[in-house]
Amino acid sequence: MQTSPDRHEYPAHWEADVVLRDGGTARIRPITVDDADRLVSFYEQVSDESKYYRFFAPYPRLSAKDVHRFTHHDFVDRVGLAATVGGEFIATVRYDRIGADGTPASAPADEAEVAFLVQDAHQGRGVASALLEHIGAVARERGIRRFAAEVLPANTKMIKVFTDAGYTQKRSFEDGVVRLEFDLEPTDRSLAVQYAREHRAEARSVQRLLAPGSVVVIGAGRTPGGVGRSVLGNIRDAGFTGRLYAVNKALPDGQKELDGVPAHRSVRDIDGPVDLAVVAVPAEQVTEVVTECGEHGVQGLVVVSAGYAESGHEGRERQRALVRHARTYGMRIIGPNAFGIINTSPQVRLNASLAPEVPRPGRIGLFAQSGAIGIALLSRLHRRGGGVTGVTGVSTFVSSGNRADVSGNDVLQYWYEDPDTDVVLMYLESIGNPRKFTRLARRTAAAKPLVVVQGARHAAAPQGHAVRATRLPHETVSALLRQAGVIRVDTITELVDAGLLLARQPLPPGPRVAILGNSESLGLLTYDACLAEGLRPHPPQDLTTAASAADFHAALSRALADDRCDAVVVTAIPAVGEGSVGDAALAQALRSASAATPDKPVLVVHVELGGLAEALSAAASTAPQTGTGETPQPTPDRAYRAEGGHQPRSAPDATPPEDHLPATDAPEGARLIPAYPAAERAVRALGQAVAYAQWRRDAADPGKVPEYEDIDEKGAAALIDGLLARGQGLTLGTEETCDLLGHYGVQVHRALPAPTPDAAAEAARTLGYPVALKATAPHLRHRADLGGVRLDLADEDQLRRSYAELTELFGAPEELRPVVQRMAPRGVDVVVRAVIDPAAGAVLSFGLAGAASQLLGDTAHRLIPVTDREAGSLVRSIRTAPLLFGWRGSAPADTRALEELLLRVSRLVDDHPEVVAVTLEPVVVASHGLSVLGASVRLAPPPARDDLGPRTLPAY
Repeated sequence: MQTSPDRHEYPAHWEADVVLRDGGTARIRPITVDDADRLVSFYEQVSDESKYYRFFAPYPRLSAKDVHRFTHHDFVDRVGLAATVGGEFIATVRYDRIGADGTPASAPADEAEVAFLVQDAHQGRGVASALLEHIGAVARERGIRRFAAEVLPANTKMIKVFTDAGYTQKRSFEDGVVRLEFDLEPTDRSLAVQYAREHRAEARSVQRLLAPGSVVVIGAGRTPGGVGRSVLGNIRDAGFTGRLYAVNKALPDGQKELDGVPAHRSVRDIDGPVDLAVVAVPAEQVTEVVTECGEHGVQGLVVVSAGYAESGHEGRERQRALVRHARTYGMRIIGPNAFGIINTSPQVRLNASLAPEVPRPGRIGLFAQSGAIGIALLSRLHRRGGGVTGVTGVSTFVSSGNRADVSGNDVLQYWYEDPDTDVVLMYLESIGNPRKFTRLARRTAAAKPLVVVQGARHAAAPQGHAVRATRLPHETVSALLRQAGVIRVDTITELVDAGLLLARQPLPPGPRVAILGNSESLGLLTYDACLAEGLRPHPPQDLTTAASAADFHAALSRALADDRCDAVVVTAIPAVGEGSVGDAALAQALRSASAATPDKPVLVVHVELGGLAEALSAAASTAPQTGTGETPQPTPDRAYRAEGGHQPRSAPDATPPEDHLPATDAPEGARLIPAYPAAERAVRALGQAVAYAQWRRDAADPGKVPEYEDIDEKGAAALIDGLLARGQGLTLGTEETCDLLGHYGVQVHRALPAPTPDAAAEAARTLGYPVALKATAPHLRHRADLGGVRLDLADEDQLRRSYAELTELFGAPEELRPVVQRMAPRGVDVVVRAVIDPAAGAVLSFGLAGAASQLLGDTAHRLIPVTDREAGSLVRSIRTAPLLFGWRGSAPADTRALEELLLRVSRLVDDHPEVVAVTLEPVVVASHGLSVLGASVRLAPPPARDDLGPRTLPAY
């Protein structure tokens, strides 16, 4: 039966931009009646073999009837999607709902037949895989649960698309045709396949930007200075290994070069492919430039031009249009308002940025959303490098500006497997997709350290950044990042301090620290700093100011050989007096001793400018140099001329004078020892390394999500469906809350209403004495400090007197809402909460009850689902945790029962995303068992989870 083409309005939310396997982008959208000409043109470019595979017979051209059928859809039973580049089709997919007998459905059914056609020139780019994800999501939205596809056996590419997708499927062969049937419900395998494809595609898209074979700078002025001309000079001076071009539309007739670089008036005039375009023209000219780049086949853009979302509403709309326009041609964008990108690899040597000098090649990947902070970080790493090439330097640098397209998530995808990057440092002012960032961060941190400092923690994100709304406070987000293995620091000074230690030294095997040096006072400062960071320092060993280089060597060798030592901090003050140890000799002694024990980190704390730190790197001065050899002097407040150039924001964390520290590098093969001007900085970096090393060990065995035989998942689902049928969202009543929690083995102590003294007495007789009398009015609930609770009432007389006292103090019973509850065993009062945040996902929180914990923010958080190991660490991670473990001789609480409660709540929220909030308060954890005395649950339709949907780039 034919259905009307307008049976359903055009589903604009199905439109999406995707990154393909080769790093290019394509747009996926529904096919409409206006696409007839595009469909015919597309089909003409498909080979005869591909047409045969699609229709099982020679099919040279589409008939008018075919065109009508393939462009007229009801968006319910018949849906067609197209992948487009430059507005033209490169692939199509469609499904037709079928009935039980295999004929086209005249009534809703849950199975559909699916078929693809990909233009031969675009086969192998992963287009069909991306289309399958999107058509599958569309089908699930329309109530279709299974796809069927018939494929010729020779069409191995298409068979592989289906079989590799990870869905549960069955396969049969009949009449010379392979029939594949598969469920569309996401599985662990299908999600793993999707994430793996996402990783390869996004990593490749960044790799194309960072390692281009050819670059053009568009907007290179005819006179020196200005942004475009500066970037052109920086690329040339860095020794870029590829082809470099300049474009200036006002180039005089006959002029063929700018600064020795081939110059043209338009990208179209360049003879040959261009991989990367750096755009430095005024914002109003960028659209024309993007069109020229797209038509010439440019693969990516770095837009340093300003005047976009950072300038207000009009600029924000201009930025959206820029992203849409670039993606139309399959290009990705860094920026706009970007500082640029750097790749120090000898095979690339690209400085497509406003940094006047290329940082030394090294093993650190650096990402900054702010140009000013990017300058500061590059400068600090250079100064701390001491003129030496090696791990101290930078592998690649990305400053994303407004982060309209390429984000920190994309760069993490690239760095995860980048063989040239060992440590990742990131300055973030916003996290556009926290759920995805957490997932990628966890995977990256398991392979290499990831250190993050987040700006704008107490203010709105910069105007240029599109950020999802989150209800979670910054402290909670930080805790979740730490759970994912991110090393969270507060300043860019700490970012560099931690990064250099992690790049130069092994991870410490534990928290035990030996301290030795020639200053008793400096040793004691270091000892105190270790205790403040939660480390376990040994008493400082004072070698006295008369210590020789040999004394330092012997002491360090003994400390490193001690099985009770996991790391060593060496403290040193300037040598004075005749015959005292020289800096060069001391540096050589420390390097020699540390080289003998390569599995324990060594740090140096010194109190002078230069001296020992310079000596520690002096021996490396003969090492091969591939950097510039000059200290860069970028100026954050540099005035950039108005060619649409980036105006970086000022750095909030100015470099203190004592931070001008050379690195502690050594010749190839020797240990590289980081030096710090203050004990607190060295120990803080060491503490972060210790915590990260412990996370790495724990990540190797993350535990498991336990199964409980008494959980009734189906019963809970039926109850939730029935409750939600009443409305879109609701807070459950007491009985409903107890019923739902009971399905997951969480028993709540009954609390009976007591609107009158007689009702209170009757409730107490029902429950049994002793009882508690509580006021549950919102302003008194969970506020025992206000006197709204009476405990251990042993008989009716005590109950009635307490009832009279409460009403006299706080008002009428209808205002107090009193309840009676049987007394629970004494113990430690805690609070358990779970909430689904639209940006971060489901979060489980735990802390002790009471004003003190709330005031100090002493709450721990974990992402749901929580494993048994994570539940144990959650209980122990709050500062007041000793109260649960027998503090000052008190009876230890039953933490095993508490961990089980946390796991059950985690399972409830994970199994049923409609449970958007759970609060258990208070929970009294006794010596044996626990009692949940109060509970509330809120239900609502679950927020959309883009991590379970098809791959897509953020929409603009």
